[in-house]
Amino acid sequence: MLLPKKVLHRKWQKGRSRGKGVATRINKIAFGEFGLKTESFGWITSRQIEAARRVLTRYVRRGGKIWIRIFPDKPVTKKGNETPMGGGKGAPDHYVAVVKPGTVLFEMGGITKESVAEAMEFAGHKLGIKTKLICKK
Repeated sequence: MLLPKKVLHRKWQKGRSRGKGVATRINKIAFGEFGLKTESFGWITSRQIEAARRVLTRYVRRGGKIWIRIFPDKPVTKKGNETPMGGGKGAPDHYVAVVKPGTVLFEMGGITKESVAEAMEFAGHKLGIKTKLICKK
């Protein structure tokens, strides 16, 4: 699973997803010929990224290459079950990547369009947000 080696602040504030705006960075295919692009806002956990990566690697075999364009660097904290009120903020539980609509999550190259389409569709099911397949022009 992906997680940062070192963080500047151990606990972050949650922030808010205002639901407006589109991605202005990581929004174009840079390495491969095909990409998986988001259509909605959300947090993608490191477990979801790993599950999608495994699906894509199954389809690539030895012929193609995969690029992961996002990294989960935002810590999400959690307090234990049945913990009384107070006592401060919980310990970091997992890490997420914050994505906007238009962010390219994965890229693939070196394999046929049919197998890429199938692989990206299954990888999209592993993520908690709507995605679509895009091609380099």
